[in-house]
Order: sequence, then structure tokens, then C-alpha cells
Amino acid sequence: MVKYSYDVILYRNSQKHFNIHNSTIYSKDVFGFNRSALGLVKNLTIKAAAGGPLLKYAAGTTPQPNLTMIYGFVQCTPDLTEQQCSNCLDDAVSRIGSCCFGKLGVRVLLPKCNLRYENYRFYDDRVIVSTPTPTCQGEITRYTHSVPFIVTMVVIFAILVAWICTFIMWRKKETTIQSFETSTTGMSVVEFFEYDFSMVRAATNNFSERNKIGQGGFGSVYKGELEDGRLIAVKRLSMDSGQGEKEFKNEALLAAKLHHRNLVVLLGFCLEGTERLLVYEFVLNGSLDKFLFDPQKRTLIDWDTSYKIIEGVARGLQYLHYDSRLRIIHHDLKASNVLLDDDMNPKITDFGMARSFHTDATEGETRRVVGTYGYMPPEYVMHGQFSVKLDVFSFGVLVLEIVTGQKNQTFRNEDTIFLLSYAWKSWRDGTVTNIIDPVLCNGSYSLEGIFRTIHIALLCVQKHAIDRPTMSSVVLMLSSFSLTLQVPSEPAFYMHNSVTNEGPGVPDEGNKASHFTKNDDSISELTPR
Repeated sequence: MVKYSYDVILYRNSQKHFNIHNSTIYSKDVFGFNRSALGLVKNLTIKAAAGGPLLKYAAGTTPQPNLTMIYGFVQCTPDLTEQQCSNCLDDAVSRIGSCCFGKLGVRVLLPKCNLRYENYRFYDDRVIVSTPTPTCQGEITRYTHSVPFIVTMVVIFAILVAWICTFIMWRKKETTIQSFETSTTGMSVVEFFEYDFSMVRAATNNFSERNKIGQGGFGSVYKGELEDGRLIAVKRLSMDSGQGEKEFKNEALLAAKLHHRNLVVLLGFCLEGTERLLVYEFVLNGSLDKFLFDPQKRTLIDWDTSYKIIEGVARGLQYLHYDSRLRIIHHDLKASNVLLDDDMNPKITDFGMARSFHTDATEGETRRVVGTYGYMPPEYVMHGQFSVKLDVFSFGVLVLEIVTGQKNQTFRNEDTIFLLSYAWKSWRDGTVTNIIDPVLCNGSYSLEGIFRTIHIALLCVQKHAIDRPTMSSVVLMLSSFSLTLQVPSEPAFYMHNSVTNEGPGVPDEGNKASHFTKNDDSISELTPR
């Protein structure tokens, strides 16, 4: 390594510039591997920092449960003090979480120190030398004359080998998933790391009922306060949860790579025995469903606030579908998975069932249909086909819930028509005002804007996926009133007035067609008044 500068560089720990190279392969046990690798690096840091004035280098291994080994080394330039070396390597370690979580090989290069670990032996044990402790004056003299030459040769050899390996890794490096993504709003990347279980337990008052702020199929969510006063939300996976290890890892890995003002920020995770915890930023006002379906809180959401929520959710989905490095389908968008901050800005959460694609992929199929009935489109419920249009359908249902103040799963009116059917019938007959929640008309509002939003929602819940717009188109339609909208046809799961149905409006597992009645009547397309 060669360095020159117009300023003094000895005994100065510059961390302004850095470079990271990493493997593209993830460990099968990403959390266990990451914990073992960082533990190895931490132990080597202590040894290297105390390496004396001529050699600050340490290498070693740590075993894995599957009988494999992790090999690592750390190194500082000899001019650094013990504390400076330790600080430099700690800074290098802190950069691993933002790019290389769970990857089998990582190398971090800073101007005054570097570290590396791999799942194979990449160094020669012969370069690891120990400095003997002199016992008499003669040995001290002999040591003084021989050590500088030996150390110099060893350091040169180690640096040469390290840079050759770095060059090879750089040539092999792919650009699939390399780092936390920075959002288009310019928000800074938040460090993602492993929390100590005792710290989280203390922050949540031992997961007390008083601190519980949410409950779902995965387990419970608790409010916590760290020692520095920062508020957090802790998602605790229960032992009997419908979600398991796969969903936990999926949510952790995906959420850590996403960063957008309309997505909740995942700060880190915690693993302790059977405990599985995800630590999120605390969002003050909780979930949207607490406002939509609560008679008292519902009055706090006027049309301006509702429109801000709708537009924010649309932009969050647009980021997931098109602006992040991977094309991500949220797969479970609903009111309870949208959080509201202190300014009532929406933040999409819960990525346990999310699916990621490479940017050139558009759709897929599965035999395991999971999600929330009432928010899933027919092609997914009936045939297991999923695409970004799955989220578009869920978004349309959510918008209709916001406008009507009614929950799709439990909506009933005098004619036992479901929410999508009722909204479509009202739009077709020109009686859209019948479905608008009067609360939205408090304060300033635009009736034309509400009508247009209902129109967009109906386009999103079309029966066929190809007829639904993309989220990019939805964002454009919401922001541009001059854009002409297409005329929607009847939505998915459309029910006639004469049809009685005791089910939830979606097919059950036994008879996928039992809850549906085919509409053979022709209906003229009418423009609403």
C-alpha cells in the first residue's frame, strides 16, 4: 500500500475514504454467519491494536455449526496507537452492515487499516509472526537488529497478497445487491446492525403489555425506548406464529435494503435462543386502520390528509416496483400495514411476505397462496399468479376503504353488495356521493378530486391484471388532473344485487368457484355525474 499527501499523515487516523469488496454469495444461515464473522473480527481487532510499534496485524479462524470455518485478518498501519488502530477497525466493521450482511466474503479498505474474512483460507499461516519478549540485554540487541527486517518483509508480502486477492474479488464482483439503497428524496442511509437482547428487553420493559402497540399473525409489536432516548418499535416473532424463520429472514434482508420516505425504516434485528426480533423506527400515530375504522379517530382524517396518505402509499409502491435495485412485490398491502408518522405521512411496513425479482422479471406463480382475503386479486387467489399488479389491486381496495370509511372484508349494505361492487355500481349509476364518507367533507375538499380518486381505485381493481395500471401510472394520474382516465369495467369479484353470499367474497379452498356468479348481462359504460 502506497500513500502520499501534502499534509502530515503519520499518527492521523483518516476515515474519509474507504472501499468495500464483497462476495455475491450469501450464507445459508445469514444471521449466524454474520454474528460469528463479526465476533472473529472483534477478537482480531484487540490483538492487532496491541501489536506494538512495528506490527499491527492479526489473523485467525472461528468454527461454524456446520463444521466449516471462517478465516479472517485485520491490519493497521504501524504508526497508529493502540486506540487509533482499534477505532479505525471498529469503523471498518460498522460499514459491513450497510452492504454485506450475511455474505460469505467481505473486504473493507480504509486509508489506515483494513479487514477481511472469507469462508476459505486466503492467507498463509507463515506470515503470522509473534514478537518474542526479550529476557536479557543480549537478546534485546539481537531482537532490535533482526525484527525490523523480518517485519518489513512480512508486511510487504501480506500487503501484496491482500491486494492481489482484492483485485480478483473486484473483477468477480457483480452489481446485483451491493448496499443499502439511498432514496430519491436524499435521505441518509441508516446503519443496520444486531441489537443485544438484554438492551431490547430493557427498552420494552420486558415486553410488558403496557408497551404492546400491535398484534398480528407473526406475533406482537412493542414500543421501546433506548438508553439514548430514541424510540423504537420491536416486532417479536411468537413461537406459534404463522410466520416462521423464512419470513423473518425475508423481512429482515429485504427491509434492510430499502430506504424511502414512505417505507418504515428497519434499524436492525436481534437473535437470542428462540427469540426473533426486528427493530424498527417508531412511527408515532400507529397504523392507518386505527384511524379508518375507529369512529372517534376517523374524524381526524379529512380529505387533504386522506389524499396525502393515498399519494404517499402510491409513491412507496412505485419505489418498490421500479426504483429500488430489485423489483419487489409487497404482497400484503392493507390498512394495518400502513403506518402514519407525526405529520400523517404514510409508511408501508411488514415485508414478511414480500417477493423480490430481478429488474427484468415481471411475474411468477406459486402453489402457496398467502395473504389477506379481500385484498388479493383473482388471478392470485385462483391460480397462484402474482406480479406487481397484485399490489396495484390491493392499493385500489385500500383507496376505496379510505374514501368510504368501510372495511372491505366486513362491508355490507342493504342489498348485501360487497364494497367493490357497491363502489362500481355507484360510479356506473352516477351516485358516487353515496359512498363518500361525510367525514372527508369536513374542511377544505374537492368533490372532483374525490370522484377522480374513486375512478383511479376502480381502475386498480379490474378483473384482469393487464387492465390495471402500473403504480407509476397511478402516481401520474393522482398528480395530474389534466390526464384523461380510461373507463373502468366491472371490478373483480363483482356481485349483483340479487346474489346472496355468506362468504367473504373470495373463493374457499374446497370450491374455488362457489362464491362467484358469472355476469352475462351487458352493461353500457356511463360517465358518472
